[in-house]
Amino acid sequence: MTRFQFTIHATDGAARTGEIAMRRGSIRTPAFMPVGTAATVKAMKPETVRKTGADIILGNTYHLMLRPGAERVARLGGLHKFMSWDRPILTDSGGYQVMSLSDLRKLTEQGVEFRSHLDGSKHMLTPERSMEIQRLLGSDIVMAFDECPRADRPLDEIAASMEMSMRWAKRSRDAFDAGGEHAEGAALFGIQQGALDEKLRQRSAEALTEIGFDGYAIGGLAVGEGQEAMFATLDFAPGQLPQDRPRYLMGVGKPDDLVGAVERGVDMFDCVLPSRSGRNGQAFTWNGPINLRNARFAEDTDPLDDRCSCDTCGTYSRAYLHHLVKSGEILGAMLMTEHNIAFYQQLMQAMRDAIGEGRFATFASDFRRDYCT
Repeated sequence: MTRFQFTIHATDGAARTGEIAMRRGSIRTPAFMPVGTAATVKAMKPETVRKTGADIILGNTYHLMLRPGAERVARLGGLHKFMSWDRPILTDSGGYQVMSLSDLRKLTEQGVEFRSHLDGSKHMLTPERSMEIQRLLGSDIVMAFDECPRADRPLDEIAASMEMSMRWAKRSRDAFDAGGEHAEGAALFGIQQGALDEKLRQRSAEALTEIGFDGYAIGGLAVGEGQEAMFATLDFAPGQLPQDRPRYLMGVGKPDDLVGAVERGVDMFDCVLPSRSGRNGQAFTWNGPINLRNARFAEDTDPLDDRCSCDTCGTYSRAYLHHLVKSGEILGAMLMTEHNIAFYQQLMQAMRDAIGEGRFATFASDFRRDYCT
């Protein structure tokens, strides 16, 4: 059984393409992970998600611990069996969601005490409990527990938060290793913090590297700082992390964000945007996003995107999708989400091909010309 092995097949500038081998299958990189917050990628069946080309999906520790509960999922055979997904699953640590509950939580060195947004019940999430929940879920890639402050907070607050996250990273490592059998079949990723500050991120990277992880995430971005600031941080952050390990940019993002991040050496991504946008009538295409609610699509017989190979584009017109979206029909959300997830996977494959063939700079330039104009 292969627990975790990352192989870089080709590089083109800072961009890399490769493969992560794990017990439940391989993950081609650069990889985009559809978000299955509550054990489902909203409006999609697992087999449809796989058909789009997704090698791995993401599950949400915070939401699953509250409903249906990690212990219950474990009794039912684990998250993979529960949701009928037999490929790798990455679970986030729950830290980001808890930190967003500013009015419902209390932060200490031990962890975070918070009240559920569902019923007000009180819970305590610590690095040790986060590792336990992810073990009960049966996660393949486990994320260390961290705090994610906003980038606009004072620098001394960001520094203090980063240092605490590094202490939590060590506790996460220790608790994960104590998990025995689960640790033998799963991987653990650390999360770099430090907001937009190069020195803080360097200190974070050094602390994480000393602890040692299978992969390294870049956290604390895509939280309102804007693309220009994010790219400026990605100009240095990936290079601070070990070159022979996957680099995962958490919570990103729009298609042009992905291209720019891959250009800067990022290997993995997740974001709710393609599924959430699909449910709200927005489709991503090679010529930029379009809003199917607009009246101009009411009699448009073209497919969403004539360059897309998904079933939605091969079967239904923009006019029909406009009708479904305007009518609030469930099928509209399903078809739009399927297209968006498929488009993201086709974009990742196009980037993998371009890197492998040594033409990524040309690909990125052509993509931005068509998508951003």
